[in-house]
Amino acid sequence: MIMMRTKLQVADNTGAKVASCIQVLGGSKHRYGRIGDIIIANVKKVLPTGDTKKGDVVRGVIVRTKSSLHRPDGTYVRFDRNAMVILDEANNPKGTRVFGVVPRELRQNFMKIISLATEVV
Repeated sequence: MIMMRTKLQVADNTGAKVASCIQVLGGSKHRYGRIGDIIIANVKKVLPTGDTKKGDVVRGVIVRTKSSLHRPDGTYVRFDRNAMVILDEANNPKGTRVFGVVPRELRQNFMKIISLATEVV
């Protein structure tokens, strides 16, 4: 579960390394974000050659969480770190590569991220 001030790894090649969640979108009562939720984040650490600068406010989608995700077949999926992918205005990924694994629950709304990922779990 991702909430305000949670630090997330950035799992794409936009140049950002770490971001901090500012807001979970989806209504005023939506406090916690799960896999597939869109958040607004502040970039904390960057690569010197990247497009994204430190302090930028970006939109992103959560692709990995430490808290487990329950699937309808009874299995649970849990990752070792929280991670996000930075999005543009049209909810397409800003980067051209997605690092690490992504869950198949993103297939409904973010098929472009699934196609850029190295592995789908």
